[in-house]
Amino acid sequence: MSLHQDPELKKAVLDLPQKEKDKLLVRLISKDKMLIKQLHFQLLENADDLEERIEKLRKQLAQLFDTSVSQIGNTPHHSNFITLSKLVKQASGLVNEHEKVTKDKVSEVEFRIYILKRTILDYDRLFDSSYQSAAHKLHKYITGRIKHAVGK
Repeated sequence: MSLHQDPELKKAVLDLPQKEKDKLLVRLISKDKMLIKQLHFQLLENADDLEERIEKLRKQLAQLFDTSVSQIGNTPHHSNFITLSKLVKQASGLVNEHEKVTKDKVSEVEFRIYILKRTILDYDRLFDSSYQSAAHKLHKYITGRIKHAVGK
């Protein structure tokens, strides 16, 4: 149930003394890790911190792809399709978190394009025509990521 669906409860919460509301607010915030990260960024950080976050994520993505070169072969085998798909999803998850916290659209697009470039350039043979279902799933996922990045 939503607080907006129960106007009596909403009114009762708003009528609480400020000290009680503050306690409730802190308790609620501590239950949502993403909200904590967002509030930390909004309330305690500035433009310099954003640049540090961007540089940190850039290094993290580069390291992720650099270490994957030894784990994923550029040959059309089932395991390579699966592992590359996991890698791209992991990298996309890092970018998703960055965007949710910072709301920075420019770096989000930059990182999404970086992921696509590294994926396609480093593993070009995995994007040849293939009858494997894992290949089809990977190609479909990458196509969706390209559409998403172009839309941004």
